[in-house]
Amino acid sequence: MELFPELDLGWLNGWIFLALLSLTDGVCFLIFPKAVVKRLFDRSDWSQKQVVFTVIGKACALVCLFLLIFTPLKLGSAVLVIGAVVGALGLLGLAVALFNYRNTPFDQPVTQGLYRISRHPQIVMASAVLLGGGIAVGSWAVLATLAVARILNHFGILAEEEVCLQQYGDSYRAYLQRVPRYFVFF
Repeated sequence: MELFPELDLGWLNGWIFLALLSLTDGVCFLIFPKAVVKRLFDRSDWSQKQVVFTVIGKACALVCLFLLIFTPLKLGSAVLVIGAVVGALGLLGLAVALFNYRNTPFDQPVTQGLYRISRHPQIVMASAVLLGGGIAVGSWAVLATLAVARILNHFGILAEEEVCLQQYGDSYRAYLQRVPRYFVFF
């Protein structure tokens, strides 16, 4: 692992992780009903503060993505294997979480499948894919920008939970008490 990797555009770079993440999201969004996809991206009830922190978090995520695109994979190293395993588990979990979301009726909070062990498995699993990419390219800079982006993204997650509390009331409040935000912690 190195702090700042040597940047070089090539076929065997961290962009492969981004392509797989985009492919997983894209295929799911294409086959899901339009109403489900619209519900995934509804930010209409967020406060200005939550929107600002989320936008700043997305800017940090763009830096992370830029670094992944232009950083070669550490071929023949243990970090590549570890990163590939973490990334693959993240992709699998993301697909499962998206299908759990799709299969939940609109008038109910999503509490089935991976949502039984995390209130935000889509975010956690997408982060695992990016984490796997950061490990596979051996860059502390990628991991640091990902961490900052996800910390700032936390405010968007809080906004989603506020909206769900307003929409689903006591059933969602009970879910908040039963299930951790990010798997076994928080």
